[in-house]
Amino acid sequence: MTEPKEEFAKRPELQPWNISEDKFPSKGSYHDKLRFFINYAILAPSSHNTQPWLFKVVGNTIELYADRTRGLQVVDPEDRELTISCGAALFHLLLAIRHFGFTYKLEILPNEEDVDLLAQVNLEDKLEQSEEEENLLFKAITKRRTNRSKFEDKEIPESLLSKLQSSSYSSINKEFLSQSSTATPATTVKAALEQVWLHISKDKSEKVVLADLIAEGDRIQMSDKRFRRELASWIHQNRSHSKDGMPGYAFGFNEVMSLMGPFVIRTFDAGKGQSAKDRQLATGSPILAVIGTKKSDKPMDWIAAGMVLSRTLLLARSQDVWCSFLDQPIEVAELRHKVTEAINEEGFPQVLMRMGYGKEDVIPTPRRSAEEVLH
Repeated sequence: MTEPKEEFAKRPELQPWNISEDKFPSKGSYHDKLRFFINYAILAPSSHNTQPWLFKVVGNTIELYADRTRGLQVVDPEDRELTISCGAALFHLLLAIRHFGFTYKLEILPNEEDVDLLAQVNLEDKLEQSEEEENLLFKAITKRRTNRSKFEDKEIPESLLSKLQSSSYSSINKEFLSQSSTATPATTVKAALEQVWLHISKDKSEKVVLADLIAEGDRIQMSDKRFRRELASWIHQNRSHSKDGMPGYAFGFNEVMSLMGPFVIRTFDAGKGQSAKDRQLATGSPILAVIGTKKSDKPMDWIAAGMVLSRTLLLARSQDVWCSFLDQPIEVAELRHKVTEAINEEGFPQVLMRMGYGKEDVIPTPRRSAEEVLH
């Protein structure tokens, strides 16, 4: 980048990250409040930063839809990652609702005839006070980034690792589902959250096995021309004002590299070099973490995994720990079962990421505004 960081931060595509609590319409209608909460939902992570969500506000109800026009047909043909991303956005939304003092009724997949409608949230009574940890997670929403740089050789405290491993059903149930309806849809998501697990790998030999799978995933994916074309279509030059996708600076590219990057990715199989780089990043990170589901691998499970993912990322960021994704062996069908074998877990791995301490000046990726995702 040639622009000073202060000027760069003023670019319109980055403004959604500057949302302030002071702008909350405390005297506005439920409709105004719900529209405001969307500002926090849109800051959730998504594959290739596709932002595959849409929202609809009707009275005191907000609906979350999957925007399948933003699906990744090659890397995510079943919309599994798309649905996980929407689950993360849902968690952001619920955090915002509770932070500003409201309870709600939550229903997941409320309409069997509309598979795009993933969740429905009805704003209800005033909440006396949100939990301390909820406020901590909420504050981390605007600070969370995907940090693709090398992490420091510094251990993550056991106290934080213990909290991260509790960031599954027990905590989410206490903080969110206690406010939900006891009807079948809420009971179903409760059951789905019970099946989500988080495995933390800090043992060197286990990390090496996972790193080898990541490297193999790189080689397989980069040898596929369709994969390279799809990836390149979501990478933009640093000067681009696109409101989605991944700018070159997110990968550490300078202006020239960001301009040439998509062409190089489309044209050449760089799997060997990429696999070596990612293997080094994986083995050099203090922690590798896998989020999975025990018994099934369906949209309800993906939404639950997305909620757990979001809480994990926000809790880590609240303690100055960064995360980035290395999902390659989960995205490659023939490698996916090897991930659970490597960590001695049962079920279906959904997300693989690395965690650690790193540089603090990570520039966020662009976002569409709340108005642009209203359905």
